[in-house]
Amino acid sequence: MTGANGDFLFLLLGIGGILVLATTIGAVLKHRIAPDGSNPTIENLNARIMAWWGMTALLAIAFLAGRTGVIILFAFCSFAALREFMTLTTKSAADHWPIAVAFFVVLPVQYYLIWIDWYGLYSIFIPVYVFLLLPIITVLQGDTRNVFIRISETQWALMICVFCASHVPALLTLQIEGYEGRNILLIAFLIVVVQLSDVLQYTWGKLIGKHKVAPALSPSKTWEGLLGGVASATLVGTALWWITPFTVWQAAAMSLAITLCGFFGGLVMSAIKRDRGVKDWGHLIAGHGGFIDRLDSVVFSAPIFFHLMRYYWSSV
Repeated sequence: MTGANGDFLFLLLGIGGILVLATTIGAVLKHRIAPDGSNPTIENLNARIMAWWGMTALLAIAFLAGRTGVIILFAFCSFAALREFMTLTTKSAADHWPIAVAFFVVLPVQYYLIWIDWYGLYSIFIPVYVFLLLPIITVLQGDTRNVFIRISETQWALMICVFCASHVPALLTLQIEGYEGRNILLIAFLIVVVQLSDVLQYTWGKLIGKHKVAPALSPSKTWEGLLGGVASATLVGTALWWITPFTVWQAAAMSLAITLCGFFGGLVMSAIKRDRGVKDWGHLIAGHGGFIDRLDSVVFSAPIFFHLMRYYWSSV
């Protein structure tokens, strides 16, 4: 295989090799330290590894299915994430129609606009038209209790779960000279670097973390974990320059930018969870929580990554 398919297969084999190694290490740790499952850290580690096997397989299938498969996958992720977000928002019986519009009109229209590559509309559809339309639908129901909070939470949910998340498949619409037919690798680059940064921040934090970044928001995040995770993921992103249109130094700068965006995105979403008194957004993914728990870093970095690509590398 050559071209984008060959590069993607090579990358997939590399990820598979890492997961095999991680699975082996997890099994050895459990066998030697806590074969009865009494160590929660090891059990959580093995649950995360198994979940990553499933998520990697799902992403691989979507990627191999091409543009339509990727758009459908992220539309489903947006739906699941929006559902999780809405369960923690302030709502009343009068919000039935705004919620229905959010799920069954706004979400599919946003992804349809990306599928037909209407950048001029999908880039402003939610933050302009929907942000003005939903409050009108809400107030027409006649319930003014907590109306400002209810409107704002629905808008923020759509912004995070749909608008920002949709910028991942939107990468497929970019036209980059000399990079034709390889845009799927940009999505792989974004997800691998940002998600690996999360894993490495957790790992470094467990190994040497002592100084909390924001203990009131996320006690598990430390400066040592942040610096070690971001630096390690940036090095990996730099080493992956060959699947991107970047030079080595451009890959390093882009990796640094998206890992920092991902970190602060996770911090913001942790603050919201603290406010709502929950540990995870959901429980659909064993060891990982809900969809938002896995998307929080990606959704904050995706729009930045997309627009840097569009205005500095794209020929559109």
